[in-house]
Amino acid sequence: MSVDAQPAPADPGTAAAQAATRESLEDYTLRFAPRSYRTWTPAVVATSALGGIAYLADFSIGANIALTHGTMNGLIGIALAATVIFLTGLPLAYYAARYNLDLDLITRGSGFGYYGSVITNVIFASFTFIFFALEGSIMAQGLYLGLGIPRWIGYLVSTLLIFPLVIYGMKTLAKLQVATTPVWLVLMVIPVAYLVISHPESVQTFLTWTGESEQGVSLASAMLAAGVCLSLIAQIAEQIDYLRFMPPRTAANRRSWWAATILGGPGWVLFGATKQVLGMFLAVYLVATVPGAREFANEPVQQFLVTYEQLMPGWLALVLAVVLVVISQVKINVTNAYSGSLAWTNAYTRLTRRYPGRLVFLAVNLGIALVLMEANMFAFLNGILSFYANLAMSWICVVATDIVVNKHVLKLSPKRPEFRRGMLHDWNPVGLVAMGLSGGLSIAIYFGAFGAAVQPYSPLFAVGIAVVATPLMAVATQGRYYLRRTDDGIDLPLDDEDGNPSGELLPCAVTGLEFERPDMIASAIPGPDGRTQYLSSLALTTDRTGAHVLPKE
Repeated sequence: MSVDAQPAPADPGTAAAQAATRESLEDYTLRFAPRSYRTWTPAVVATSALGGIAYLADFSIGANIALTHGTMNGLIGIALAATVIFLTGLPLAYYAARYNLDLDLITRGSGFGYYGSVITNVIFASFTFIFFALEGSIMAQGLYLGLGIPRWIGYLVSTLLIFPLVIYGMKTLAKLQVATTPVWLVLMVIPVAYLVISHPESVQTFLTWTGESEQGVSLASAMLAAGVCLSLIAQIAEQIDYLRFMPPRTAANRRSWWAATILGGPGWVLFGATKQVLGMFLAVYLVATVPGAREFANEPVQQFLVTYEQLMPGWLALVLAVVLVVISQVKINVTNAYSGSLAWTNAYTRLTRRYPGRLVFLAVNLGIALVLMEANMFAFLNGILSFYANLAMSWICVVATDIVVNKHVLKLSPKRPEFRRGMLHDWNPVGLVAMGLSGGLSIAIYFGAFGAAVQPYSPLFAVGIAVVATPLMAVATQGRYYLRRTDDGIDLPLDDEDGNPSGELLPCAVTGLEFERPDMIASAIPGPDGRTQYLSSLALTTDRTGAHVLPKE
């Protein structure tokens, strides 16, 4: 029987689990992504993942950094942030691609526990609506410049446009990303390259730009710039929403599998950092050549309009600038909306054991983003991102440290990421305490609690505290709070001969469907004939009585 077959449910009293299963067969909300669904090649998965980084917020971030801190400080800050993001994203991307789990499922078994990762889900959901609002604001700027549409209407249009595109889940999103990427690359790269070649003096102006501070290299300024860029560290979670659909790694595809995992995972930051530098360059060019440009130099549509005007008539330049903004906004905001709806749904279903449907939280996420846009959050871009960076770094650095140090060096954390209810403790102090210390202290430093001298360095404290506190907590607890059980009650291996999650199917006693072995666990309730019953992780998530949960070992 295939996973899409739908026989009569074994238990008529499990409507919530059945409804959740039907909808999540497309999105695999709350659960492992099965081999039967992962039919794309590594190249297609990587292309789809990278399609989500088409956002233009990088250009605004780079522009704000250049105008405030100057070119050299901005370049140092961007390079430092990119290094941290790449190094922390690599182990997370590997685990997602290897074990076919999203970042929430990885977080559960990497120091936070079954319910503990709900906290990080809220942090990630916040990332998605903050950046949805930023991209929606940029699209509204384009619609206002090109069509004269009032910005408040542009905010509404940029929100409503995304909703129908996200309804149909990952298959539709993958097709959209692959189809639009070539057009996006041409519209973005060629005009900027022409500007640099045709105006070589602009490069010298860019390199000597000192910003508002009018001073040279300053470590404090560079760290403030890095703090803004590090707010993007949570982007790895959106990359993972694609990477979890990687095909099994075999001897035949090993090279392409690794290349796709690195490029589509932490490799996104190479493109992101490049866009930030381009945003710096274009903003400096505008301020140096266009009177009064300081007021709008951080708006990407204005940056590209001036760039296109070097190549073509003004009317065509305006059309292409608006087209680029719309394509970019759609490419990233379908990912923001999709990932945000998964995060909210995951948190709500675990806490309430009720599944309202992903589309409910799609509407919630877009509604919050619309409110932020109407409140003109774009005007407070640097402040919002700098504050958020402390929370995002705390979470990502704790999980990355748990994978690298606690799992592979100290061996106190189970090497294979566990995510199923009943197998994990509800709360694990390792991740919760480490993230609390890292996030709490870095935010206090950010707001000046320890003096102005260390205030710019809050990102470094967030990273450093997470890296140190995570293994210390694992040693202090001796890893006792990771696994509630080591035996899931099923006498079949979790992996195949290549070390990939097994594709063997088992029947779920609640939904009546068959699921792959890594997604299954034995029920505490024997079947009518006394034999062991199996449940999918999703069915166990919506088990309100807890009767099926295996007892603690």
